[in-house]
Amino acid sequence: MSTDPVQTPVSSSGSSSSCTSEGTRLARLLAFYLPQFHPIPENNRWWGNGFTEWTNVAQATTLFPGHYQPHLPADLGFYDLRIPEVRSAQAELARQHGIEGFCYWHYWFQGKRLLERPFQEVLASGQPDFPFCLAWANESWSRRWLGEEKDILLAQTYSAEDDRRHIHWLMEAFADPRYIRVHNRPVLLIYRPRDLPRPQNTTDLFRKECLRAGLPEPYLVGINAHCPHLDCRQIGFDGTLDFKPQLGCLPDFMTDTATGGKFIRNLRRGTWSCRLKLYEYSVACELMQQRKHDFPVHPCVFVGFDNTPRRGKQAIIIVNSEPQMFEADLRNILNDLLGQPYEERFVFINAWNEWAEGNHLEPCQRWGHQYLEATRRGLSAAPTS
Repeated sequence: MSTDPVQTPVSSSGSSSSCTSEGTRLARLLAFYLPQFHPIPENNRWWGNGFTEWTNVAQATTLFPGHYQPHLPADLGFYDLRIPEVRSAQAELARQHGIEGFCYWHYWFQGKRLLERPFQEVLASGQPDFPFCLAWANESWSRRWLGEEKDILLAQTYSAEDDRRHIHWLMEAFADPRYIRVHNRPVLLIYRPRDLPRPQNTTDLFRKECLRAGLPEPYLVGINAHCPHLDCRQIGFDGTLDFKPQLGCLPDFMTDTATGGKFIRNLRRGTWSCRLKLYEYSVACELMQQRKHDFPVHPCVFVGFDNTPRRGKQAIIIVNSEPQMFEADLRNILNDLLGQPYEERFVFINAWNEWAEGNHLEPCQRWGHQYLEATRRGLSAAPTS
């Protein structure tokens, strides 16, 4: 393994026990982490006994010439996140390639948590000794896998009483020394901030309850995945994550992978399925990069996207994504951040292990460690401007 300084782990407060900081890292990279890779009673009931994310991943098939499916894991295999050694191996891979910590997706439904076991064991055991924060995925679960209010399996509902219960549970995680912070404030993301009935009330309550318990106010970040021009500070948050990929911002078009031609035909008049949507990675990145905001955002870079394992011939697919393109997008984002204080210089990576969306830094049989190496190079590269 390389002994680059970039591989030295950063502490949860953003400072390092050795020498990492502005001098060796260009930004604080956090990778979204999906805890779906173990069976739970609810998924057994809804999808069949033993269901995990691997069930969909392994059965995916190609839909057109050159389509990369299925995505099959390499180093870590078809793992089970109930196994501590798996979680330690993931953390070590991330640490070696410059990632500061994992941002675990957190599922909370009126006090009921789902897929909670991996993170709960990380919290209880103190292992792996790797920084983390939480992102509340506050949307209903449905059979359509896109957070739509159709074919609901478990509805997301809200109340002031539940907000209070929720923040008191979150404070247990905030108190952990591994928890990622900005100016000593624990970072909490909320996926659908506009879905909160009274967002300002929720954010105010979260802060007040933390202060009442003698803890710092949380640093609250709203994710703009479904409202790209929303400045979340206007609804009580401290900042906004400019989520990628912003699929709703892209036009429908198809890339003819057989001839290499682009924008061949509008998919509404397409040949395979009027519901299949394909986008070109390089063009998608360029279009998303062109979206300018008149307010500060925490940027995001994404590995790829292909939810064929979940939606079959109704999939959304971003084709021709490659490690060097990912690295170029990461470098562009980092160059734009260099004027900001290092403590606030987050870049979120989507994702560490979204295998059923073709969106993973974890090694696969096609690319091996190339995305991880691209991450390490991009983070340690000298600025170009």
